[in-house]
Amino acid sequence: MNKEQKISAFFSVLFASGEPISIDRLCEVFDEKPEGIETIAKNLKKRLEEQPLGVMLLSLENTYQLATDEQYAEYIKKALDMKRRTPLSPAAFEVLSVVAYNQPVTKSFVEQVRGVDCSGVMTTLIEKGLIEERGRLEHPGRPQLYGTTKNFLRTFGISDLSELPQLPDEEHSVNDLGEQLAIEGTEAIGEEE
Repeated sequence: MNKEQKISAFFSVLFASGEPISIDRLCEVFDEKPEGIETIAKNLKKRLEEQPLGVMLLSLENTYQLATDEQYAEYIKKALDMKRRTPLSPAAFEVLSVVAYNQPVTKSFVEQVRGVDCSGVMTTLIEKGLIEERGRLEHPGRPQLYGTTKNFLRTFGISDLSELPQLPDEEHSVNDLGEQLAIEGTEAIGEEE
């Protein structure tokens, strides 16, 4: 298979999947080393930038995924008759911040940091696909652990958690951190202007 065919095959595999595919899995599929997969991905990204087709290549942690270009979101929503998502509340951004910066965490840890019950907010974040269960803590009662998802990375336009904004000084509160994260993610989550 020549270079152009590999790029087209790579595009087809990602398109058909609809979900992020790990670099390891792509290495198996294309019989390539990780460096080869990265080269194919760079070439595909370049092709998509030169010939805009309304699709972009995302790199999320150690995975690749195709996604629609956000500049066409209005048309996609109209075509699929999608209702605008409700924006996250300040409390949800605070909980999301605590989880993102401290994961994996238990619900009780989040509640201890915030000082209030977080059950409803965490359920909302799970339903929106921004946090997920990550196993159980090996302590009495075996409480569930939570962490962020690939959808969280996609929503906030980052490749991995190292791209999160710096934690504020101790002088700042969790509210300030939630506000900072909210500012960066508001448009992606669909807040009305």
